[in-house]
Amino acid sequence: MSDIPVLLMAAGASTRMGRPKQLLPWKNTTLIEHQIQTLHQISNSVFVVLGAHSEAIIPVLNKTSVRIMTNPNWSEGMGNSIAFGLQQLLNEQPNCEAVLIGLVDQPLIDTHHCKQLIAAFEQGLQHIVVSEDPKADWWGAPVLFDRNYFSELLKLNGDIGAKKIAKKYEEHVIKVKSSGSLEDIDTPEAYHQLKQKINHRS
Repeated sequence: MSDIPVLLMAAGASTRMGRPKQLLPWKNTTLIEHQIQTLHQISNSVFVVLGAHSEAIIPVLNKTSVRIMTNPNWSEGMGNSIAFGLQQLLNEQPNCEAVLIGLVDQPLIDTHHCKQLIAAFEQGLQHIVVSEDPKADWWGAPVLFDRNYFSELLKLNGDIGAKKIAKKYEEHVIKVKSSGSLEDIDTPEAYHQLKQKINHRS
């Protein structure tokens, strides 16, 4: 299986949460460390894009082997942070063939699903591989982009993320149904609901 670099997006201000969701307790660690543990099982190159609250998050990440990148313009939105992170990644790995973009606030995404995304990508060229929710009628991150789309990812700005590009090239999109929910954590209510789901599984 290809060792595709990962961009973990963790630059948001967590305004609706009221505190940095990157540092929320999750299982026996923090949300961001949980995501890093998951991603390290499918890639040796995990790049974490920080922004808001970076001064509080960096000491936590210093215990890990990730590459930390702090976007000075994080407040301009997700698109800006994706473009920033990808440019930093390409500065270090200019010949990488693809990138997997994940979000820090999707803790139910597991290693098995990420491996499925990579396996689907390896079936052909010029693909965009997206995650499809098993219950809801929608798709999104984690998403894997072939390098043919890097030039457009680098042009992203504002609060419009990579889904815009996937929709533009829908004929090249492969949807991989996730075994777990793609739900993200934006509010205290959502956080407690997902924690209850985990507790019920245990």
